[in-house]
Amino acid sequence: MALLKVEDLHVYYGSIHAIKGISFEVNENEIVTLIGANGAGKSTSLNTIAGLLRAKHGTVTFNDKNITGQKANKIVSQGLALCPEGRRVFQQLTVRENLEMGGFTRPASELQDSLEDVFNRFPRLKERHKQVAGTLSGGEQQMLAMGRALMSKPRLLMLDEPSMGLAPILVDQIFDIIRELHESGTTILLVEQNAQMALSIASRAYVLETGLISKSGTADNLMHDDAVRKAYLG
Repeated sequence: MALLKVEDLHVYYGSIHAIKGISFEVNENEIVTLIGANGAGKSTSLNTIAGLLRAKHGTVTFNDKNITGQKANKIVSQGLALCPEGRRVFQQLTVRENLEMGGFTRPASELQDSLEDVFNRFPRLKERHKQVAGTLSGGEQQMLAMGRALMSKPRLLMLDEPSMGLAPILVDQIFDIIRELHESGTTILLVEQNAQMALSIASRAYVLETGLISKSGTADNLMHDDAVRKAYLG
């Protein structure tokens, strides 16, 4: 069953037609990845689904409800969270305060349980819960951004370039965490320039080229597709 369904989505930046009628879906308990070059429209797609950008045309359905054009906070409260590109943590706030911001849609009575869940998953954040977020390393900030998104207890977690700018050992760590999240029941839509890593953990994938979906299929099939290998897998 499709938890998220995107149909004929068109998004513009001024006169620039950034997303040109894409359609895709994410089923419950899947990891689905969108791969493509810089500027292909991957982040724009996620930001539109999350309510941060407005679509010119098309529909976004989440959990059988049309959420097209809804405000971002309403979308989060329905169980769809975005961990944005570039981490975007609140630099001046502590680790704990960042996490509490992520839980703003949840009842106050559940906040402590959510915090404990995140600290169990990311022990480094527990160690540094009083530290100002801007002083964390890149890998720690990525963990914080993911933890903040998880504070809303999402049914679907959208991850935008989680490995960007990280050392290879940290990339492996982040992908291990994504696998664990999936195994514990979180559905994931992953945007990632490291196509090899993305396809290695996804069940299905879509290739985005200049605002259009050019290919789709199982991650394994795309991993062995000659055109995909040549363009994205070196």
